[in-house]
Amino acid sequence: MDSLRKLITDIFEEQALINATLSQLRKREGQLYSKVQIKPVLLKNKLHYQFAYHQNNKVIHENLEPEQAVKAVTAMFEETFRQGMLCTPEADYQILISKKYKVSILTRSPSKKEIDLSHNRKKRYVLEDGKPIPFLIELGIMSEEGKVYARRYDKFKQINRFLEMVEDIMPSLPEERPITIVDFGCGKSYLTFALYHYLAVKQRRKIQVVGLDLKADVIEHCSQIAKNLGYQNLKFLVGDIAEYNELEQVDMVVTLHACDTATDAALDKAVRWGASVILSVPCCQHELFAQMEASVMNPLLSHGILKERFAALATDSIRAKLLDMMGYRTQLLEFIDMEHTPKNILIRAVRGQAGDRDTLWKEYEAYRDFLHVDPYLERACRDLLPNS
Repeated sequence: MDSLRKLITDIFEEQALINATLSQLRKREGQLYSKVQIKPVLLKNKLHYQFAYHQNNKVIHENLEPEQAVKAVTAMFEETFRQGMLCTPEADYQILISKKYKVSILTRSPSKKEIDLSHNRKKRYVLEDGKPIPFLIELGIMSEEGKVYARRYDKFKQINRFLEMVEDIMPSLPEERPITIVDFGCGKSYLTFALYHYLAVKQRRKIQVVGLDLKADVIEHCSQIAKNLGYQNLKFLVGDIAEYNELEQVDMVVTLHACDTATDAALDKAVRWGASVILSVPCCQHELFAQMEASVMNPLLSHGILKERFAALATDSIRAKLLDMMGYRTQLLEFIDMEHTPKNILIRAVRGQAGDRDTLWKEYEAYRDFLHVDPYLERACRDLLPNS
């Protein structure tokens, strides 16, 4: 077995493995799996080996670092399997072990010449890293050569995640006329520029986009960038969400990280415009935190951090149910990974019947009354609800 141990150590620690298969159980009784397949994978830019354990129609995966992988494979040959194939760029090694533990290693010409890590399923982004994109360059996310800066990669991923969600709702937007979009609380407008680029440049749709924010200096900066990029149908305005009344019809309303009830003000506007699509990522949800009273939930509500998180979830569930009652099919989706921000829930609402309005109202009313709350969005849209 010494020669086999050395071969395993050399292949795995020198990162020479293309793939491996271990099979032919030494004994079938008590075995959790019948075959193991191994391949190299990159996890957070560090080499690991992925073990796929096969049992009947089930496959369980485990990722091990090289040193751990050597120990695991060696143990499997010593205790579990009588046959294996280790494929490297230099050669394929067939391992045969007799019942009396006599080891034979047969060397063959390699079936594959290169180690391929593409099976890590390289993420297909709507906007690709490596291809220059003017608005990403202008915003300092990408170099002139098209390379995304390492320090801005989280923002690059966020932009792409947002555009994936926009891709999904494209069939819900009108095709026979220009699309009007309003981005409430647009801030530095990374996603506003991304939306304009995707629809106007990539999809060649006729659109007009308005970004609205309270900060005059931010709006001036964004307006200059839009001018630099030649985005003629993108304009930025200083203004308050609740007081904005310049448009009579809007097809899509976007509101990302509008604080507390500013999100509700934007949802109210969207519903009254009859927007086909609403995309909203709420932020700083304080309204229900101060209102919630349910003695049966004291074990949860008596802890500030738990109450805060529950209040945020309760607020979004109320918003979703109210939107359903006002003629939308609503989903709550993960926007970006929790490791980047806890404010990662996106409300995506597309115009269309979600169910019987009276039934939805009864569900909502019971939930609202249980929490003893009076939500802003219900008050704002009361004339649109079944009980009005």
